[in-house]
Amino acid sequence: MSKSRQIEIWVGLFMAGGFLAMFVLAMQVSNLGAAYSGDTFAVTARFDNIGGLKVKAPVTIAGVEVGRVQDVYYDAEDFRAVVVLGIQDKYRERIPTDTFAKILTAGLLGEQYIGLDPGGSEESLGQGSEIAVTQSALVLEEV
Repeated sequence: MSKSRQIEIWVGLFMAGGFLAMFVLAMQVSNLGAAYSGDTFAVTARFDNIGGLKVKAPVTIAGVEVGRVQDVYYDAEDFRAVVVLGIQDKYRERIPTDTFAKILTAGLLGEQYIGLDPGGSEESLGQGSEIAVTQSALVLEEV
C-alpha cells in the first residue's frame, strides 16, 4: 500500500471520529441522549410565563436530575401555561406536596429547566398531583 493511500485512510478515520464526537456533543446539548430506566409519574405545574422551556428539559432538586418535562400546553380557562413533569418513580414518596417549582436558566446556551424546592409537608406528590406554588421564567425583555 502506498504512503499517500495510508495518509488518506488515516485522514478519513480522523474525520469520521470528529463527526461522531460532534454528534455526541449535539445529543448532550439537546438533551435527546438522556433516558431513564424505569417508570415515571406525572405531576403538573402552572406558570404565568415559561419563557423558552421545552419538552425534555431537566427537572432537578438540589441540582440532581429527578425527571424531565413531558408536555407543555396552554390552558385557555385560566390563561396560564401548564407543564407536565415526569418524575422518576424512585422519588414518588420523597417529594412533599408543598414543593415550590421555578423555571431556571443554565449553561452558556441559556437552556431552561425546572428547579424544585421541597417544602416540609408530611404528604408526598403522586400521580396526577399539582404543584401549587410556582415562579415563572425570568424574561430579559420584561426586566
